[in-house]
Amino acid sequence: MIRKAFGETGEYLHPRAVRMLSFFNRARGALSCGTDHVNAPQVSVTVKNNNYPEKQRKRNMGRVLSTSVLSGLALLLTLSTHSPAQAAESRRVYSFDDRPTDYEGGHPPWFKESFLDLGEDLDEALQNGKSGLIVYFGQAHCAYCKAIMEENLSKPDLVEYVVRHFDVVGLNIHDVEELTAPDGETMTVKEYSIREKAHFTPTLIFFGKDRQKALTLRGFYPAYEMRAALEYVADGHYQSTSFRDYLAQANPPPLFDDEELIPDPLFMSPPFALDRSRFPASQPLAVIFEQPKCHACDVLHSEPMQDPLVRERLRDFEVAQLNVWDRETPVLTPDGRRLTPQEWAADLKLFYTPTLVFFDDKGEEVLRIDSVVQFFRLGGVLRYVAEKAYLEHPLFQQWKYAHAKEEREAFAAKPATGTP
Repeated sequence: MIRKAFGETGEYLHPRAVRMLSFFNRARGALSCGTDHVNAPQVSVTVKNNNYPEKQRKRNMGRVLSTSVLSGLALLLTLSTHSPAQAAESRRVYSFDDRPTDYEGGHPPWFKESFLDLGEDLDEALQNGKSGLIVYFGQAHCAYCKAIMEENLSKPDLVEYVVRHFDVVGLNIHDVEELTAPDGETMTVKEYSIREKAHFTPTLIFFGKDRQKALTLRGFYPAYEMRAALEYVADGHYQSTSFRDYLAQANPPPLFDDEELIPDPLFMSPPFALDRSRFPASQPLAVIFEQPKCHACDVLHSEPMQDPLVRERLRDFEVAQLNVWDRETPVLTPDGRRLTPQEWAADLKLFYTPTLVFFDDKGEEVLRIDSVVQFFRLGGVLRYVAEKAYLEHPLFQQWKYAHAKEEREAFAAKPATGTP
């Protein structure tokens, strides 16, 4: 069910349509602010009114808009409309039913057969001229593991890139076999997953040419983001820049950094006084970092956050929604610092939107969801945090495994939304 938004005449508007109308109105305002001529095929906007607010003047300077506002809006409509194939792919990537599946947890034949000495595996990969090693944590019946296998690791170009640059060792997150980590420490696979905070499956841990851990991806990501992660490690960018900054080079901030996000009555209103460092809070905290024109954010609001059980569990939290590009709104963070949302997002090294970060009553981060998420995973995390189950089960997957039957029953009445 899509979150409803209504126009002036009461008609239903999809969130993307609301955002496009907002962009259209801003563009129309820009055109009316002192333009002196229009030359086909482009309009060069020149601001003459020196009394016009400085922030808006900077936005308008040098902008190039299409010949007419109507044709510009038509272009926006065209670009925002998915083809049937794109729509189907979007549903598979973001809108699948994430309840347990019949997936058996197997690995592709090109995964490396390992004796579970990851240090030796890494050395062998480097000796063979590769860029490093990927340790893959998965499990049977995992909808997100099924998704990464079917949507990402079935694409010939992506598979070719992985095989050329990395060896991949596949592990079952619940396995109690002994392994040796790249740093030489010996433990079981399960203990290693706890140490690496593999809260979600799949989790991919990348080790680079310097034998250091370069990046960890917890959860399922669209193919383009996984490809970016592979290139980030293979080309050695992790040695000089964060993954967040690396992605920002190809995906710069939005044109209007104060565009509104999708509202929800469960969200708290400013001021964002989230400090818990002095006095414990009565509820845990969920902070949702989003950005404008974010399809995954739209899906979060229109699908998992519309699930009745998810909404019921969200009421056990204080919930704050922040724009990762907001450079003005003051936030008193859970540990008592005064930052803007943009500064806080950078400090947390967030690279995916939406990211949901969960804090306990004393302001300590419990875990975060910074990958594709649907109702079953989100609902489980909310219960895990609200009940402080992390005190007994340091890994979400451990708790989920122990409570699998009751969680399945809790969500059993929900109709299926499709399969990954």
